[in-house]
Amino acid sequence: MDAELVCDSPPGNLSGEFRDRVVCVAGLGVSGPPVARALSGMGAHVVVVDGRTDQTARERAAELRTEGVEVALGGEELPPGSELVVTSPGWRPDSPLLVAAARSGIEVICDVELAWRLRPANQTWLAVTGTNGKTTTVRMLEEILRADGRAAAAVGNVGTPIIDAVLPGTDGRAPADILAVELSSFQLHWSATLRPYAATVLNVAADHLDWHGGMEPYARAKGQVYAPGTVRVTNQDDPWSRHLATTRGDSGAPLAGFSTNRPEPGELGLDAGRLVDRSFVSEPRTEAVELARVSEMAAADPHNVANALAAATLARSVGVSPEAVRTGLARFAPEPHRISRVATVETVDYVDDSKATNPHAAAASVASFGSVVWLAGGLLKGADVEELVRAAAPRLRGAVLFGQDRARLRSALAEHVPDAPVVDIPDTGPEAMGKVVSAAAELARSGDTVLLAPAAASMDMFTDYNERGEAFVAAVGGLAPSPPE
Repeated sequence: MDAELVCDSPPGNLSGEFRDRVVCVAGLGVSGPPVARALSGMGAHVVVVDGRTDQTARERAAELRTEGVEVALGGEELPPGSELVVTSPGWRPDSPLLVAAARSGIEVICDVELAWRLRPANQTWLAVTGTNGKTTTVRMLEEILRADGRAAAAVGNVGTPIIDAVLPGTDGRAPADILAVELSSFQLHWSATLRPYAATVLNVAADHLDWHGGMEPYARAKGQVYAPGTVRVTNQDDPWSRHLATTRGDSGAPLAGFSTNRPEPGELGLDAGRLVDRSFVSEPRTEAVELARVSEMAAADPHNVANALAAATLARSVGVSPEAVRTGLARFAPEPHRISRVATVETVDYVDDSKATNPHAAAASVASFGSVVWLAGGLLKGADVEELVRAAAPRLRGAVLFGQDRARLRSALAEHVPDAPVVDIPDTGPEAMGKVVSAAAELARSGDTVLLAPAAASMDMFTDYNERGEAFVAAVGGLAPSPPE
């Protein structure tokens, strides 16, 4: 393999190196097709491999084949002659194809690493990772940057494939000047040369432990975002974020913290309901500048304040004005299925937080309400739920459990909330969520919140957390709700 395919080359100089190369793209998920199209457009011989043969895979394969891309479904064999593998983030390192590539000395990267090597020389990356809050933070950051007049785009797992954000559009449109990049631990695992201008690890809690093999390697993957020379934006309220910022990357690179407490010099923080900057000012020991008031934020829920501070810190690292921070946070609107109140039925609130796909997110969700009928279950991905249930216990009126790993939740509830009623829904078909919501309505009393915060992934019963959330919304609609105030 030529050195240009494996070294940290200057941006924008690799596109010609793919001509006539054999590149395997592993996976037909969200990132696979855009990567295959981009590489094919650069003259590479692309072979997409996916073990699935379902209808979605067949449709995507047929579309790519019409564009001259070779696709092999139903297996995971490394294509002969492969010189590079670009893997979808969800493929585990022990997948047969990736193991075969490693044994043959063939480099494996992901879409983020490929995009990094192909980016324009003048493009700035601000990176966001963490167990929870990534999407909200990059969306907030995008709004702030645009309010400052920057040509910015939020990319990654937020709608725009990152490969499309570094290449000219089919209409000749130039790539954005600055990217707010959401990065998963999977993507960081496969991104060896990524060097964002500034980056943050929002938080680290148990998640995807089955993929990474434990908490330490999971956290280590997150910490790769703190590359040499990267401005390290750290959450002072999260021990893992502090630890990774001081042990990863370049100890000489700038360090800026944020906290939901009153900020120390060198930090952004919260002071009397105001977001305050004591870092990107002339004299941090004596000077502070107000960026926004929590009451002015469109998404002012407590769990969003830390996300807003993270976005503000990243934005201030590239010289964004305080006025733009205030305007951007006022414009930001939360996406669906993130602690969204769906309806009020007979003085009971129904709240959709299907995005709470791990215990850490579910804990924050439950803590937002006083008396909760908790809807939980799905794929726990190796995560422990004992601490979540222990912390949630004082707020739980009862629980309705569903999905593959509901027995582990039931056991924890029996241990820590033995007097709370628990309903177990074994159904996994299309009517299951309706039964879950009906059971919750029976348990709820006036003033309670029926909260969908599953603490688990959705793929045992649904395509993704969006489909799970939509099923919840539809089931609540069947209760003849009154609109929220």
